[in-house]
Amino acid sequence: MSSAVDPAGTSAQSEPTGAHAPGNGSAPGSPGNRPGASGSHNASAPGRAGGRVAPASVEEVLDTARTGLERVGPEEARRAVLEDDALLVDIRYQKQRERDGVIPGSVQIERNELEWRLDPRGSHRIPEATGHDRRIVVLCNEGYASSLAAASLQQLGLHRATDLEGGFQAWREAGLPVSH
Repeated sequence: MSSAVDPAGTSAQSEPTGAHAPGNGSAPGSPGNRPGASGSHNASAPGRAGGRVAPASVEEVLDTARTGLERVGPEEARRAVLEDDALLVDIRYQKQRERDGVIPGSVQIERNELEWRLDPRGSHRIPEATGHDRRIVVLCNEGYASSLAAASLQQLGLHRATDLEGGFQAWREAGLPVSH
């Protein structure tokens, strides 16, 4: 697994850029990576014109993603892990984890591999991807990229996927455990 470098630092604006931006997945053969492929686009669907998606800002995409999530705060995320066997998934860049530390018991998965590793039916899944009913709490640095990631996991049928409001920074500010 190669590590991604975050050249812009850790600001909210820097999270969804480069290889980690929505639609920049590296999945070979995925509709977004095949020239001329349209995937499951439906020209008659709302927001589509001539088979193309109407332009939306990243804020609109984020708001749409969050409408389907029951986002959790740091304390609720910790309880979910301890009491509900939730899987806490850290999608921050390796450089951020090295600098700021990790949450004990979390699983680190680079954002561009997330769906491949958590699809319970996928051939590249991790052992913790035990089924579509498992609760998954995704965290990034500040709670932006994780919302988009959790919405993507819900599209795979992981209906209990959500994200941590405020991300790792909120967890640390709450005084919850972090290891270096």
